[in-house]
Amino acid sequence: MNAALEVRDLTKRYGRALALDAVSLTLDIGASTALIGVNGAGKSTLFRCLLDLQGIDAGVVRILGTDHREPRARVPLAWLPERFVPPAYATGREVLAQLCDLHGVAYHEDAALAECRALDLAAEALTSRTGTYSKGMAQKLGLIACLLAQRPLLLLDEPMSGLDPLAHELFRRRLARLKETGTTLFFSTHALADAQALCESLVWLDAGRVRYAGPVSALAGTVPTGILSDAFISAVRHPPP
Repeated sequence: MNAALEVRDLTKRYGRALALDAVSLTLDIGASTALIGVNGAGKSTLFRCLLDLQGIDAGVVRILGTDHREPRARVPLAWLPERFVPPAYATGREVLAQLCDLHGVAYHEDAALAECRALDLAAEALTSRTGTYSKGMAQKLGLIACLLAQRPLLLLDEPMSGLDPLAHELFRRRLARLKETGTTLFFSTHALADAQALCESLVWLDAGRVRYAGPVSALAGTVPTGILSDAFISAVRHPPP
């Protein structure tokens, strides 16, 4: 087995609306893969289905060989939703300690402080109630929780959402270090420069269907500049027949 994630013909409907249409993809262990697409393409729906937060109408999903509907399938992964909203009454430390406990790992203050420094989150945030956090601070806390979980597979839905330019760059560097250690990364993003810098492969969803799944370099190479965002814009404006 060398697949961290295997999806075959995944279909999801909301009433008569088809949100995901026979989506198929495979993520190799240790690979870094971006999920791209315009708003409403089905990216967040795909993540929720992978995690069994929503039922599916058809198809098969396996996480490291285990059916995604089995609770043990989610043991090897950490998940960050598009908007991380911690309980407002809890301090940052309490949130991190609770999430570490849920992941079955011990909370270590030194490790938490190191991740805070890596993401430019002030140490004082750990003793402050999260209800006082900005959106960007809450997002950093969610990212830190995922990193402290030390899971081999990270599923991240728009992980850079709400981050200021400094934090964005720092987190991109943190993901690059995770990639070097063999962590499997699957994250959605509208920042195609991040996808090109961090990922070997990408999945492009368009109206619930996979429009492209393959190497980043192959799609970027369809335009003279070799820049992924240029290739994406060109493909959107001039779709094949």
